[in-house]
Amino acid sequence: MKYWTLPIALMVVGVILLGSGVDNAKYTNIIGVEPAIAQRISPSEVWQVVYQQIPDFPKENQYISKETGKVAENNTLAGRLIRYHIYVKERTPNYRLDWKLTLADYLNANETMYDVTYPGFDVLRENPIEGDRKAISQLTRSQRNALVQVLTNIFNTNSPNTP
Repeated sequence: MKYWTLPIALMVVGVILLGSGVDNAKYTNIIGVEPAIAQRISPSEVWQVVYQQIPDFPKENQYISKETGKVAENNTLAGRLIRYHIYVKERTPNYRLDWKLTLADYLNANETMYDVTYPGFDVLRENPIEGDRKAISQLTRSQRNALVQVLTNIFNTNSPNTP
């Protein structure tokens, strides 16, 4: 009988602890973006803002859609970079270091990028991963830093905690 009391007591304490933090949780999804922020700006719309702020950033949007057979003009490098960062790597979009890690992935200096998980693989006739990596590698350090700053600013501007 005494061997069962400790596991039951631990389970009860665990349920109480887990239950008490649910209503106070600040972040409610895996990438750490508050739902209010996600409603203000969607990652699928951020790429447009990137090109507004950095007009000479490579579009790499010459790839053909599997579905329509036409050029997928809205499937851009910026859009794929953002989707890779947020959905594939599950990195937070509001920290400079996380964006630098993503760029390091493209430069083959951090984590391995896999063809089958790269955004566009499933919807474009040709996987854009190699072209995207080449385009990122041709950017200067100052261009990469400007990109990181723009992306960080876009996501932080929508944060209610920004001073």
